[in-house]
Amino acid sequence: MYDLLKGLTVVEGSAFIAGPTCGLYLAQLGAQVIRFDNIGGGPDFRRWPLAANGSSLYWEGLNKGKKSVAIDLSRPEGRELAQRLAAAPGKDAGLFVTNFPVEGFLAYDRLKAIRDDVICVRVMGWADGGPGVDYTINSAVGVPLMTGHPDDPRPVNHVLPAWDLLTGAFAAFNLTAALLDRYRTGRGREIRIPLSDVAASALANMGMTAEILAGEGERPRQGNTLFGAFGRDFLTRDGQRLMVVAITPRQWTGLIEVLGVGEAVAAVEASRGVDFRKDEGVRFAHVDALMPIFEAGFARADSADLAPRFDALGVCWGPYQTLAQAMDDPRLFKDNPIFSDLTQPSGATYPAPGYAATLPQDERQPPAPAAALGAHTEEVLGDLLGLDAAEIARLHDAGIVASA
Repeated sequence: MYDLLKGLTVVEGSAFIAGPTCGLYLAQLGAQVIRFDNIGGGPDFRRWPLAANGSSLYWEGLNKGKKSVAIDLSRPEGRELAQRLAAAPGKDAGLFVTNFPVEGFLAYDRLKAIRDDVICVRVMGWADGGPGVDYTINSAVGVPLMTGHPDDPRPVNHVLPAWDLLTGAFAAFNLTAALLDRYRTGRGREIRIPLSDVAASALANMGMTAEILAGEGERPRQGNTLFGAFGRDFLTRDGQRLMVVAITPRQWTGLIEVLGVGEAVAAVEASRGVDFRKDEGVRFAHVDALMPIFEAGFARADSADLAPRFDALGVCWGPYQTLAQAMDDPRLFKDNPIFSDLTQPSGATYPAPGYAATLPQDERQPPAPAAALGAHTEEVLGDLLGLDAAEIARLHDAGIVASA
């Protein structure tokens, strides 16, 4: 947690990953992020994985440090409250993150009618408004058909929702950019960010669509081999599997030295009239000859001997670990200063991350837990919307809002 965005008030009306991730990043940089949900919880309130008592570890992980308001969004008065929260007054408010549909009670025009300079960042599935989640967008854009081993034609879905996570970060960037522009010009705006456009533009930015247009055809499945460079998993003598990548000249020469395969590699260079030292693409073009050499080199060595020598010579490598094993890795989880023990609404206490970036000149604050659903209903309605105690009590009595 840092204070770079201290003073901002962001309202979040979203579910699942991309929208809540956007709000999470803003909260971890010091913004006051207020999330509203239906009374009883939204569609992701009980999403797996679950704690022993049935609470969603997923939900409390993505909503750390946010305030919670519970509203009956099925009723007109509850929807009006949500609109007023999204377009709340104040120079550093009127900032809204959502994945509600383009049309409907949270449409931009409805919010703009309340506050002319409101900023609304809207996460979408498809740009045309059609429903889509990370896994359906990913299947449509072609990535699962490029993933997997060449001898198995089945598509391979990735367990990591990469487009959701990229979209969440992109949404946070767009909101802060729009706010800077509002400070300069006084203008608000809606920003629509479809997962489909994030996925399509990311693949195009990496040259993958131009590759097809240039006549290279569909990218073949490479298994664990890195496309366009030298990299793959290798099995050591003691049965450990390591992922090794040699992109830079230093990584390449270090790998050759540690494995003692210099003569064999030089023989390939001489026979094929190539030089592997400076061009990663040339190494990839000749993997048919290189891979058996390196497979034999790894098969002669134990992982415990390779690791310190790889590190000393700048070889890029990583072990294959389960997540449980990775949690004992001091570089990732154990002893990592971004993590602090946190007691969450589920009642469980476990290490939870704060902001992933480190700001050496700023003091890192520990992460704050997620709020119980509706824990800040009265506070937010009073402080942000200026409702008095009698009006808040009436809303409670009418079942329009609820507290924890």
